[in-house]
Amino acid sequence: MNYIIDQLKALTAIDSPSGFTEDVTRYTMEQFESLGYHPYRTKKGCVVCDLGGEGSPLILSAHIDTLGGMVAEIKKNGRLRITNIGGLNANNCETENCRIRTRSGKVFEGTLQMNDPSVHVNDEYSKQNRTFADMEIVIDEDVKEKKDTETLGICNGDFVCFDPRTTITKSGYIKSRFLDDKLSVAILLGLARDLQKKKLKLKRKVYVFITVYEEVGHGACGALPADAEEIISVDMGCIGEGLACTERMVSICAKDSHGPYDYEVTTNLIRCAQEGKLDFAVDVYPYYGSDADAALAAGYDLKHGLIGAGVYASHGYERSHIDGVKNTLKLLELYIKKK
Repeated sequence: MNYIIDQLKALTAIDSPSGFTEDVTRYTMEQFESLGYHPYRTKKGCVVCDLGGEGSPLILSAHIDTLGGMVAEIKKNGRLRITNIGGLNANNCETENCRIRTRSGKVFEGTLQMNDPSVHVNDEYSKQNRTFADMEIVIDEDVKEKKDTETLGICNGDFVCFDPRTTITKSGYIKSRFLDDKLSVAILLGLARDLQKKKLKLKRKVYVFITVYEEVGHGACGALPADAEEIISVDMGCIGEGLACTERMVSICAKDSHGPYDYEVTTNLIRCAQEGKLDFAVDVYPYYGSDADAALAAGYDLKHGLIGAGVYASHGYERSHIDGVKNTLKLLELYIKKK
């Protein structure tokens, strides 16, 4: 668990909204290599790692890209209007600190604020819409007009990356932006480490496939290992009204917005969780899509499933728990040891 948490902290510290994933891809490759594996990178930037084993090849997929923003306009006052990347919601990133990463390599600090955000000045503050059209990045530089910002080297199309604010409480809660899905990537690194350290025997061939465009819908749409027969997306488990999962559980998804997951795969996951006496829930996610869905939509002939540690407040400041991590890791270990 210490290794997984250390990896999570390292991963969340690397800015990686969809389309800006070079640094985090390099880091992930290095971590697999340090464990003795031989990962390779696809043309799109995904990381593929063969964990070993023979027969009935299985892909365990997670994504390393996150939500974020992009400069859409330098306003007359020198501040920035942004457009969201993925499902970033203006309501839950107001007043968040961020970094503007220019294509020349310069990085500037800023904060997302409402237009005219002082309640001592603006008596309509509470009534205003929270949309990116009504908000702006206030740059922490001496800028007063558009040309000042342009002189800094900031341009339309530059990426805006929000602070993750990762913290682990004494009670075991894990709080951060982008647990979706860097927590799962850390878990898969932990699984790869366990296979090496514990000399665990695989009863089937297992690949890890780390994608970089999941948040915009095409993470696992291409370059999957050709011999694969099955894919399990290891992503966040949903928590909310009408669902059974909590942060301490591993969630097994039976159906999401795209339809039901493979009956055999889902049933086998449930049986493994039952036999391992894990704390788990089976849920239907009302508004969700995974890399496993993307693979099938792209035409891959695969059985598919979806699991993940329970994550509260998705696409905002998210929360999970060390117990959810343990249950997810254990379910993966039990599943890959079954033929």
